Order: sequence, then structure tokens, then C-alpha cells
Amino acid sequence: MITRATRQDREALLAIVTDVGIFTPTEIACVDELLQAYLTQPDHGGYDFLVYRNREGVSGFACYGPHPLTVGTFDLYWLCTARKAQGQGIGGALLRRVEEEVRAQGGRLLLAETSSTPAYAPARRFYESHGFRYESVVHDFYSPNDDLLIYAKRLDGVVELCSDEPTPSRSERSTPR
Repeated sequence: MITRATRQDREALLAIVTDVGIFTPTEIACVDELLQAYLTQPDHGGYDFLVYRNREGVSGFACYGPHPLTVGTFDLYWLCTARKAQGQGIGGALLRRVEEEVRAQGGRLLLAETSSTPAYAPARRFYESHGFRYESVVHDFYSPNDDLLIYAKRLDGVVELCSDEPTPSRSERSTPR
């Protein structure tokens, strides 16, 4: 079952993002900061948090919100499934619900940003398998040899005519570290 996050979900969300093992302490603190804004500010700080609940409790979450200074563009800030629950369709279910919510708010475009490092290859495959298209790279964004990759998914039914293959990021072209 997918519901809105509550104060009682904070510990579970932080445990999930920590246990996955790829996020830095700064990134984990970012999740907590966004969650606190969502829980305490009247406008939720511009963020929405959804959680996936099953018999084991909270097994995944998504955080998204409107992209400032745009019309109908939303960011998928976080999509994370508990390590023990990965591969069970929880991420896909959360993403479908995010897309429904974004459409209901007049959204037409959903963006996802991710890293080019090997640890994030599963995330890139997930986005591509769920209809996201690679759009852009900012080389050395996160750190040297760690590029920012931007993916986008149209939610308004507009068909993309261009079928160019994505340009590999510099870290994908270079010898693995």
C-alpha cells in the first residue's frame, strides 16, 4: 500500500536510505532535511513524500516536487527501496504513483538526476526501463569523474521523435576506477 509519509515514518526512511549502502552521510542528511520540510512546513517545502508499506513495514519511498520556475516540470528527488525488498516491484509501484500524482497536479515532464558511477548503474537501468530518456550530462558535477546524468519522462502523451542514442558520460568512456 502506498500512502503519504508521516512523522512516524522518519526512522524507517532514514534506515532504508542508510542500509542501501550507496548514499553518503551528506546525502542521507539531505533526505532528512527534505523530509523535515515536508513534515513541518505548511506548503511541505515544495516536496511530497510517498511510502510503500507492506507486512514488514515501510519498504520504500519516493520524494518529488515541482521544479521551480517551470510550467509542469517535476523533479523525482529520491526513489529508494529497502535492500531486502529490491526486485519485488516496489520501486516501479512508487514511480507509477508519483506519475499519477504529478499528472493530477498538471505535470507534463518528470526529471530524474543520477550519478554516472558504477554504483548507480542499477538506477540508470531502472529509469530507462520505466520510460525515462537520457537527456544530458554535466561532467565532473558531483566530483571528478562523477558526472550528473539527467533523465526525463514525458507524462503528457507527447511522443519524442528523436531517437538518438545517449552520449556516454566521461566516466563511462574512461577506464573503470
